[in-house]
Amino acid sequence: MPTSQAPIGSGFSAASTAAEVIRGQDLRGKTAIVTGGYSGLGLEAVRVLRSAGARVIVPTRDRRRASAALADIPGVEIETMDLLDPASIDAFAVRFLAAGQSLHLLINSAGIMACPLTRDARGYEAQFATNHLGHFQLTRQLWPALRQAKGARVVSVSSWGHHFSPVVFEDPNFERRDYDPWLAYGQSKTANILFAVALDARGKDEGVRAFSLHPGGIVGTGLGKYLTPEMLRAIGVIDEQGNPIVNPSMNLKTVEQGASTIVWCATSPRLEGRGGVYCENNDVAPLGAEKPGGWKVGDSMRVPGVMPYAVDPAGAERLWSLSETLLGRA
Repeated sequence: MPTSQAPIGSGFSAASTAAEVIRGQDLRGKTAIVTGGYSGLGLEAVRVLRSAGARVIVPTRDRRRASAALADIPGVEIETMDLLDPASIDAFAVRFLAAGQSLHLLINSAGIMACPLTRDARGYEAQFATNHLGHFQLTRQLWPALRQAKGARVVSVSSWGHHFSPVVFEDPNFERRDYDPWLAYGQSKTANILFAVALDARGKDEGVRAFSLHPGGIVGTGLGKYLTPEMLRAIGVIDEQGNPIVNPSMNLKTVEQGASTIVWCATSPRLEGRGGVYCENNDVAPLGAEKPGGWKVGDSMRVPGVMPYAVDPAGAERLWSLSETLLGRA
């Protein structure tokens, strides 16, 4: 296990906001791409990156929706891309690389959660395909621009939900086992973490560092659209009136607080020389432990840390190989 997976004392907390963690930083001359940058946490990340002077590009499959959401943030560039469409990902990357520009920050924030069984055109399970494979392909295709930056970061927005499942390498697409939306979500979030481990190992000598993170539990980002109010009340994230419960000490956050660890991973000077780690509450997370009987959604309010299987270098390499095979690019 990596000895670097331990808190470093960042000076920020679970209650810190994205605007607070970026205060005093000058990102003029830096280019950032933020997937999912037109809703929820991604939108707030875009807002604060622009406020610090970064050039920000938001790829989207719904330009009209993205344009409306980003209308009050001057200067954001919107491009067409669909994470479930490999040709669309390649086309976006080709357009970006054709300009010969460097990419300093790649924030892989787009995602779906606990949806009914859905498959893409290749037959791949949608959560694994969207949350992991699409971002894997995008990052691979943008690699020349990341290297060219001579100091780039790739940030993968994972989740405490990785506790629900490791990557089941023998059947990642639920072809030979019963589908469970939370197991599928957990597998995809574990994949986000393993991807950061493998990517950092490949990129650190070329100035590309990778991080993954849990932003906290945030109601109202659109991620929980498959969860009913009854389910949200049972989990303990909304009250009887349907209002979000905000308590950062229990990982229940506002959007501004939830986006902070994304921005911290992307920009914090405290992370210089580090990489391949999973973060939460604006710090490197401790290693966690297995729970007899398995984990429930509500445990995320009480139990910090990252599961050892999610930061295992051997598992990270196995996922990299599997991902290349599934994309037909081995």
